Amino acid sequence: MLENPPSEPGSSTETSPPTRRSLLSRLKDWDNQDSWRQFFELYWRLIYDMARKAGLGDAAAQDVVQETVLAAAKQLPNFKYDRAKGSFKGWLMQITRRRISDALRQAYRHPSGTAEAESPVVPDDEVHQFEELWDSEWRSHLADSVLSQVKARCNPVHYQAFELLTVQGWSPMETGKALGLNLAQVYLIRSRLRRMVRDELGRLEAEGV
Repeated sequence: MLENPPSEPGSSTETSPPTRRSLLSRLKDWDNQDSWRQFFELYWRLIYDMARKAGLGDAAAQDVVQETVLAAAKQLPNFKYDRAKGSFKGWLMQITRRRISDALRQAYRHPSGTAEAESPVVPDDEVHQFEELWDSEWRSHLADSVLSQVKARCNPVHYQAFELLTVQGWSPMETGKALGLNLAQVYLIRSRLRRMVRDELGRLEAEGV
């Protein structure tokens, strides 16, 4: 049984991470290796999944990730955040789409290449379809990112309880019994972590990036 109730979000163990907008600002410094590593960790999976769903094999999709990040690195010094002119989300989508399009053209020129789908999404010809898929993957990626942030910021037992309740569908009673928590603690943890997830999603959406 835990002696202390769950700590309030915003305590010293739950410091909010830097905003993605501030990350973009730091990336204008080519020598900021920590920020570039963070950028890669945030977006590589999104880019990779888009490349795979466009019909590319694993190796070609990994190449697309590397080429997209390199292209972003070259263009970021000139990128200015302005929601009226377009978001970072749309800017990164355009770079990703071009790199995928290049890879698909190369694969079709070489039949033994890495295109796997019989009718892949060809970005140049199916822009609307690509944008819809990007929006869907972006939302999924954003949700995963938020859950990772919440997991890193809260008590491991509290996150385990939240995961059992919301992902695996356990009842509060089952969760409490498994983790040595009483029902009041279980309900409080679920309420607070739900609020953390909602607030973090709102913060990222408000940033527009």
